[in-house]
Amino acid sequence: MLRSREIRASEQVTPGTDESVRLGDIVLRNRLVTSSSLLGYGVSSSGFYGMSPVALFVPLAEFGAVTTRTLTVEPREGHFTTREDWAITELPGLLKRYGTVLRGTDGGWVNAFGWCNVGIDAYLRDYYPRTRDQRVIISLGGFSAEEFVTLVDKVNAAVPAGDIAAVEFNVSCHNVNFDFSTILQDVLDEAVPRSNHPVILKLSPDYDYLRNAQQAAKAGVAALTAINTVKALRLDPRTGTPFLANRYGGLSGRAIKPIGLRVVSELRESGVTLPIIATGGIRTVDDCREYFWAGADAVSLGSAVWLSSYPGYALSPLRALHVRRVLKAVRRYGQHPLGSGASR
Repeated sequence: MLRSREIRASEQVTPGTDESVRLGDIVLRNRLVTSSSLLGYGVSSSGFYGMSPVALFVPLAEFGAVTTRTLTVEPREGHFTTREDWAITELPGLLKRYGTVLRGTDGGWVNAFGWCNVGIDAYLRDYYPRTRDQRVIISLGGFSAEEFVTLVDKVNAAVPAGDIAAVEFNVSCHNVNFDFSTILQDVLDEAVPRSNHPVILKLSPDYDYLRNAQQAAKAGVAALTAINTVKALRLDPRTGTPFLANRYGGLSGRAIKPIGLRVVSELRESGVTLPIIATGGIRTVDDCREYFWAGADAVSLGSAVWLSSYPGYALSPLRALHVRRVLKAVRRYGQHPLGSGASR
């Protein structure tokens, strides 16, 4: 099976070491990263708000990279809130807000946060300096090439080249009600060449991801993230009213794993040779194996690991032990992920 690139002898890492792995221009600490949004900005300013409680018991600095929530030029409320100073007496109101942007479904979650974030300036000032022990992927989102250029320039000014793994361009989110296909080529042409850091393009299974991947390769993008959430809908069966404030949301979790595997495989079958960071329903070591066999170079843990029902968070320490086991298994293998290197 065609994989993203042949392993060169100079890149091989002895299994069991903690040396970094290189995916083209991107240097990770290992092949397991975290997906955007689920861990906020990699650190919390108020308890665990904005981060999964599971993350409190997991050594984030040991991941290949930690991906931030998608950041925009200006602070953005989205369909939720950027507020973080919630008192314990306000907890019922906070949970009610969550109910309008996050709903469980069979085998997954549907969310519609809508790029709720503090803005790139606040992140670079208040959060990034506190995550210097982590390898970071900064997720960026905008509605024009000009906005992406501004975001890239701000990251360039604040972060020396090599200090982060990459910036990720999120041009595939359904929760902001925007057709990114209208700006994608301009974003690639104008923003990618300006970045002092490797650029990852995040693909959606609901767009023409094969064509988008080809556009990315021609523009000099360093890698692809496959996949973003799948556009979805949940309705109150008694009234027909949408559960989510945005009506439609993004489906993530175990339910989309077969879709993610299909997309990764189709990208490879179409001749795409860029490194691929796969995400979608990954929870176990065997899930990682499947994605590696499909053609991924790294894998990302998202809602299947970090989200739970509210009562389920009482088991966060146990869930964290499971995450640690997966992390240990992936770290054990350098350039040959989980024994699948021969398939390249």
